Amino acid sequence: MKTNILTNNSSWLSELALPNLTKDEIKTIEQASVRLTFKKSETILKQGGQSTHIAYLVQGIVKFNFENELGRNLILTVVSAPKILGGANLLYQHNNLFSIIAIEICEVILVESPVIVDLLKQNAHFSFTTLQLTSEMYKKTILNFVSLAFKHKEGRIADIMIYLAENVYHNNKFQLSLTRKELAEFAGCSSENLIMTLSRWNKEHIIHNNGKAFEIVDPDKLKLISRNC
Repeated sequence: MKTNILTNNSSWLSELALPNLTKDEIKTIEQASVRLTFKKSETILKQGGQSTHIAYLVQGIVKFNFENELGRNLILTVVSAPKILGGANLLYQHNNLFSIIAIEICEVILVESPVIVDLLKQNAHFSFTTLQLTSEMYKKTILNFVSLAFKHKEGRIADIMIYLAENVYHNNKFQLSLTRKELAEFAGCSSENLIMTLSRWNKEHIIHNNGKAFEIVDPDKLKLISRNC
């Protein structure tokens, strides 16, 4: 993990679409912020750790990972920059409910939670915009849980492939950052079931994949599987 000290650079706040901050409020946030570089597999926020910061993902892709008492992992969601991370810490100020882990090199700005909470109380526009951004991300997590609860494995795998193409890589062709094991954890199935399903879809020309390279060849067929399975 590499640290870079912020020096009066508020461009990331502009990218965050927060035009309602005053100059003094921007200065307050920057003084409570640090920019970090995380390598693949490094933990940005740790499950069970003290909830002291929220994070803004400037560059890269991360996974939200929950580990149960038996040591089994479930990937709640995967997001790409730019995104607010750890927004739940603004309202739930105890321990982190899940881990946020880099799945490729990530640039992250960590901001002390109490500073953001104080600004949320003082600036209604800032509060609304911040909560709107975090709510949109968590909505996708909830929809993934709905998929896990009501769909068979093929429907769940179809859902996550569509999600990755549309919301993470923004292209039907992409280099997958997740391992097959992580992909299975995201879909809530075994690695064996995932590999067999992807292999069959490859033969049926629904998805082509070669190692980490993926292409959704027939998105309509994949969406049909998502709806019907």
